[in-house]
Amino acid sequence: QVQLVESGGGLVQAGGSLRLSCAASGRTFNSYTMAWFRQAPGKEREFVAAIRWSGGSTYYADFVKGRFTISMDNAKNTVYLQMNSLKPEDTAIYYCAARPPSGIGRFTSSKTYEHWGQGTQVTVSS
Repeated sequence: QVQLVESGGGLVQAGGSLRLSCAASGRTFNSYTMAWFRQAPGKEREFVAAIRWSGGSTYYADFVKGRFTISMDNAKNTVYLQMNSLKPEDTAIYYCAARPPSGIGRFTSSKTYEHWGQGTQVTVSS
């Protein structure tokens, strides 16, 4: 059974940094795409960043380019999201997600991901 467990959220002042972790277990994730999404109150879940487990290609939403970095540690089966220069509008619940290689559709769409973590709250104060 696939499990994704996020950690690392919290309260930080604007301009600060946080690093989120997503520990994945339950299967081999070779060829999977791992991603971070976020959802703010009253808004739809939106794509933040993704990384291909095989090869390590990365992709980012425009609003986080230059500020966030997605990475992975194969030995630990863990995906990270380093968030720098945080803004109040980054406040949201951040979710880790896994999409199999058979996934159809845009990898930026939450509907194409099969497995989700429980989420971790990130709050950025002004």
